[in-house]
Amino acid sequence: MDEPDRSPADRQPGPVADAIPELAWVPSLPPPPFVDPASPRDSPRFTHLSPRVAVLIGVAVILGVLLWMARDTVRPFIVGLLMVYLLDPPVRWLAAHGVRRTLAILIVYVIAIVLIVEFLNLTLTPLVNEILRFIEDFPRLAVQLQDQLQRLTEIYARLQIPPAIRDWIDAMLAELGNGGTGVPAPPDLSFLLPIITSAGSLIGALFGYLLLPVWAFYLLKDRVALTAQFDRSLPAAWRFDTWAVLRMVRRVFGQWVRAQLILGFTVGVFTFIGLTILSVTIDPIFGRYAILLSVIAGILELVPIIGPIVSAVPAVLLAATAGIEPVIAALILYTLVQQVENNLLVPKIQGDAIELHPAAVIFAIIIGGALAGLLGAILALPIAAALRDVSRYLFRRLSPEAPEALAASVHGLRLEEHPGLPSPAGAGPTR
Repeated sequence: MDEPDRSPADRQPGPVADAIPELAWVPSLPPPPFVDPASPRDSPRFTHLSPRVAVLIGVAVILGVLLWMARDTVRPFIVGLLMVYLLDPPVRWLAAHGVRRTLAILIVYVIAIVLIVEFLNLTLTPLVNEILRFIEDFPRLAVQLQDQLQRLTEIYARLQIPPAIRDWIDAMLAELGNGGTGVPAPPDLSFLLPIITSAGSLIGALFGYLLLPVWAFYLLKDRVALTAQFDRSLPAAWRFDTWAVLRMVRRVFGQWVRAQLILGFTVGVFTFIGLTILSVTIDPIFGRYAILLSVIAGILELVPIIGPIVSAVPAVLLAATAGIEPVIAALILYTLVQQVENNLLVPKIQGDAIELHPAAVIFAIIIGGALAGLLGAILALPIAAALRDVSRYLFRRLSPEAPEALAASVHGLRLEEHPGLPSPAGAGPTR
């Protein structure tokens, strides 16, 4: 959401402000909301909640509970918000060049549909052919995999391994093969339970996805009016902090969306090129399913750390049907692609806005997946990064003794031009 533009105030930056431009206007910020203005500046205290604030908090809690209860139905609209974010820049550009906003939205819709159809024409047919080919070849591939395992067993039997180590390995393999008990374990079909329980909600979700273009159209059409109305409904003391938080969240999600689209496409292309090279130099099995494996690698790129590991599994299993050399080649290829992505592409594309420690990333993915399934695991990273930036900003906002830290939090957000700051008389929304 974009806030209405405000004209910047005339300020005289000092030497420190030349290094950090935000320092020129950070001292002029109003007191933070919910802070008693009569309290000492170096020891702020919270003020008592007014009836209006209590009502707003109550409404927010009720709305949050309702959204959580209807989370399966809300998921399509989360995808719709990402769709609005991607379509809004070209719509805004056309509107700025004199095209009526409704017509601009229709033009963008038509161009997007044409691009999607052409992309599907180029990729869907060979992808479907490879899926059908895999289904047809599956019995033969299973036999080949069994033969390779038998070959490895024979090689293992000929190895000169000390008896104690061989007995330990045999016991471990037997334990794994028996499911940890003395008798063969029956197949675990519990993984089918989430699929069965979600079959009913799938129909409602599909209906929601069908309505997304219409819902996104109205958001795009009335975005300016809705933004201005939201801005007018905010108390003056809340405006700066509200837009600061929204801009931080938008920056994180914007970088994440752009990065995932670029990274997914790049990883898919690099994987396809690598598999094509391996099909010529190592074994034709790689080229036979190159498109399918590349699409899997590009899609699973949405799930950081875990996704690339999972995407390598089908390639390694297919390579195992041809021998140990193709397995090693597949592992080297996927490791090389991920090293290029992690060390070259991610720092250039994502920057520091989404940078989280790997331990925090794994923790966020597990929590997001437990709360909201696959979509929660995918969105866990930008949500965690946004919470980090917002909590850091709020902590620094309540620390008036460190304006440099607050300026660092809002650096690059262009908040000096927006509500909550002194501006010339008569300045107001420009769109």
